[in-house]
Amino acid sequence: MISLAHAQTAAPAAADPTGGFMQLLPMILMFVVLWFLMIRPQMKKAKEHKALLAALAKGDEVVTQGGIVGKVVKVGDSYVTVEIAEGTEVVVQKPSIGLVLPKGTLKSL
Repeated sequence: MISLAHAQTAAPAAADPTGGFMQLLPMILMFVVLWFLMIRPQMKKAKEHKALLAALAKGDEVVTQGGIVGKVVKVGDSYVTVEIAEGTEVVVQKPSIGLVLPKGTLKSL
């Protein structure tokens, strides 16, 4: 009796052509939501920061990522010299510049 049970095979399941796609649909929708809520805004912000660094010029008033406020004295390829007080200059990496302030902001501080 046990040998007969092993000999029996299950009936083949009916092939569903859309079954594979329907299983992948939630994963695809999750990726699309992730793209629009997280990845796309982050890429947009990085693009704006890159444009800000490319437009950096001598005389701009800037704030670094560390919160140091100063005036750009010299712009190099990867470094910027910032005057934080009269006669005091610091050299920072370009990506550490976080914000360019409107002209005259330093006088009001």
